[in-house]
Amino acid sequence: MRLSFRVAALVAAVLVLGFSGSAMSAGPVKLSYSNFFPPTHIQSQLAEQWCREVEARTNGQVVIDYYPAGTLTKPKDCYDGVVQRISDIGLSALGYTKGRFPVLSGVDLPMGYTSGVQATKLANAVFEKFTPKEFDDVHVLYFHAHGPGKLHTAGKPVKSMDDLKGMKIRATGNSAAVITALGGNPVAMSMPDSYQSIQKGVVNGGIYPVETNKGWKMGEVVDYLTDTTAVAYTTTFFVVINKDVWAGLSPEVQKAMTDVSVEWIGKHGQAWDDSDKEGLDFFLAQQGNAVVTLDSAEAERWTKAMEPIFVEYEAECAKAGADGKAVIEFMRANLK
Repeated sequence: MRLSFRVAALVAAVLVLGFSGSAMSAGPVKLSYSNFFPPTHIQSQLAEQWCREVEARTNGQVVIDYYPAGTLTKPKDCYDGVVQRISDIGLSALGYTKGRFPVLSGVDLPMGYTSGVQATKLANAVFEKFTPKEFDDVHVLYFHAHGPGKLHTAGKPVKSMDDLKGMKIRATGNSAAVITALGGNPVAMSMPDSYQSIQKGVVNGGIYPVETNKGWKMGEVVDYLTDTTAVAYTTTFFVVINKDVWAGLSPEVQKAMTDVSVEWIGKHGQAWDDSDKEGLDFFLAQQGNAVVTLDSAEAERWTKAMEPIFVEYEAECAKAGADGKAVIEFMRANLK
């Protein structure tokens, strides 16, 4: 009887110590977030605010270490970095890994966008509608996309497709196809490398959203902005989390993270538009900088030149077993 009591007491003590040890060792889930935007950029600030909001909504159950400016993974390596868990969460552009995201890259096509809010809504709508398998190796949190991408050049204004012939223009993803269709020579490079490349004449300019003139100080090294709304594309940015990490989070934490992500979609879209206005002001504040407007006939010529890009997109989707035509039709209907 006395032995049984001692055994029971020992078992109880072990259980208490076990639970106590678990409680003592239990702590917040620590995650890492990789992003290529510099810490001063509004999109980087929003990403960091997302981290802090997730921490607040989970009552400290999640703590996120934020790594801006590509300090953890470079822009083109960010997605694979999340898959391989170099970072738990990552934000980068689809266009930095051309061909990797055949369906959602359709959002980057020259659809004639007028705002970042519009492009951001469309990116999330396309993903929700088609749930492309290209993202099966991560959990998608949300997407956002910049306002109309426009042509910027140094030293020479571009008023027609003829002016663009022979010029080397920084472009990535589908924007590279836009430059090719217009007769220019696209040069792929990430945004952090673009400033010096334009400044040194390695390239003659870039095609990018107007906000970049201030956000990345590009307005200091270009002289002309061609109003290319007729062929305005966007660049879609993903925010994804490692699939296994996501599966290991509690339902309450998953819900909090999802709720914050839904709210941040609108914040990013509006921020793109607000910063486009600031980017234009910054561009025009530089001595000698000017905006070039295409006449209607030339604008129509540019739009017509885009037709092969849509055909090529459908072909790329077909190779991946996806219906590119359905995506294009959905996007055009959505934009109306």
